[in-house]
Amino acid sequence: MSPTSRIGRAVEAVDRKTPAHRDRAVDGLRALALLAVPTGHWLLGGFTLDPEGALHNASPLSAFGALAPASWVLQMLGIFFLVGGYASVLSFHRRTGTTAAWLTARMVRLGRPVLGVTAVWALAVPVLYAAGVPEATLRTGATLVIQPLWFVGVYAVVTALTPYCVRAARRLGGWAAAPLLVSVAVVDFLRYGPLADAVPSWLSVLNVLPGWMFAYQLGVSWGERRLGRRGAWLLLVGGGVLFAALLLVFHYPASMVGVPGEARTNSHPPSLLVLALAAAQSGAAVLLRDRLARLLERPALWAPVVVVNLSAMTILCWHQSAMLAAAVPASFAGPVTGLTTAPDTLVWLLGRMAWMPVFAVLLVGIARYARRFEAPAREGRATPAVRKAVAGLLAAGFAVFALGLA
Repeated sequence: MSPTSRIGRAVEAVDRKTPAHRDRAVDGLRALALLAVPTGHWLLGGFTLDPEGALHNASPLSAFGALAPASWVLQMLGIFFLVGGYASVLSFHRRTGTTAAWLTARMVRLGRPVLGVTAVWALAVPVLYAAGVPEATLRTGATLVIQPLWFVGVYAVVTALTPYCVRAARRLGGWAAAPLLVSVAVVDFLRYGPLADAVPSWLSVLNVLPGWMFAYQLGVSWGERRLGRRGAWLLLVGGGVLFAALLLVFHYPASMVGVPGEARTNSHPPSLLVLALAAAQSGAAVLLRDRLARLLERPALWAPVVVVNLSAMTILCWHQSAMLAAAVPASFAGPVTGLTTAPDTLVWLLGRMAWMPVFAVLLVGIARYARRFEAPAREGRATPAVRKAVAGLLAAGFAVFALGLA
């Protein structure tokens, strides 16, 4: 049997095994948002080499401000939180045990992959150092590895608030997300308005939870059937108008990700611009749901969506490791275009585009082994307490190293 025939049969098998009640559109949106994460980090992140051959983080956005609109497309965490809220509310209603048991299961699913990647890196750092990798390179790599994991912590918190989101959705429908938007707007006004000099810097932290919970609450309202096409049009148009006003009138930074050297950032913590984009994206997602569902009835399109969703946490946790797997060895060879050269020329952009398929192949290779951290534990086989404790200590040690505390 030819490879093409094998793939065709596998694709058909995936389609046949898909339950009829599976919401293909929501899974498709989740897969799209997931793939945007490595694509954005690989395209909008770069390295420079110091005279000692160590890698340091850099961004092409510092030299190419015109790339900022690419971040509008690649910043799809709003979609991820939207479908997360939608899926969570359905799972919450289907639970057979207590709410505490449901939350525990969700936290384990989120925590095991994070524990896995940080524990593995904790073991790898001293080995790489002994092999001659500069400490500065290791710290750069550790920062990149731990950087996407903040999302897991925020997602865990909003997931724990699902019962309250459900109550809010039942009482207020899609408008349950409005107070979260207002909260972020107030904090933005205080930190960027006329009173900015008198406002403490820590105030921006108040935007973290409502900023990312906004789209999650919309997803819960959607799952509760309290957000329909009329509300979706309001989100799409209102979010688009607000986005344009914040850029053109209030001069928010154009990039949705942080740019080195810039005093303001939209993403850490999320600004009102992030919520405006999330609103527009959420409205578009709700409006396009039926079309996307019909499109994904095709087995050839549906099978990749299933694969991506089954590897969601693996992609999130390990995609930076895939880029480092190419960049760290290359750093010993000196400047390599698109990989270890400064991201400030058109040649670098073309080179980076050529490297991205290599990163993808490396991620697939890593995922073959890292996927075990995401797979649910077999029934009747509990992880020994000693192994859990050791993994926890390794993860904590790596976090301390990555955050520059040691």
